[in-house]
Amino acid sequence: MLGDDAGSAAIEFLLAGIVMLVPLAYLVVVLGEVQEQTLGVEATARHAAHTLARTGGLDETFSRLPAVIGSVSAEYGIDPDEMDLSIVCTPARTTCPEAGASVSVTIGADVRLPFVPPLLGLDRFLAIPVEATSVQKVSRFWGGS
Repeated sequence: MLGDDAGSAAIEFLLAGIVMLVPLAYLVVVLGEVQEQTLGVEATARHAAHTLARTGGLDETFSRLPAVIGSVSAEYGIDPDEMDLSIVCTPARTTCPEAGASVSVTIGADVRLPFVPPLLGLDRFLAIPVEATSVQKVSRFWGGS
């Protein structure tokens, strides 16, 4: 016969379940955050490129762009000040955007992991970078004045 069994299997089962469940739940939360930020960055890039390609002139375009970026990023809980914005026109000429050119807008942001304290910059070190690019064709009849 085996030794005395005091009935600790239930405690071991609960402990093993908790040890496996907590990291799995954290992974689900992190993946949800990454997907939300990815969708937000993609939507911001798409709407910014559309604004650059479809707005009437340079002054109107660049006056509307911060409002568009701010409103779309607010929908997804992204701070517009922490986003990296890059605008490239192809072919590269003196002004961007220009009639007949392609406008490429790239937006990048860092996803901060939940429950990571800002101790010694740990939250910035463990951030996950996400980036999206959108390209729009500017009309040949675009009024760039």
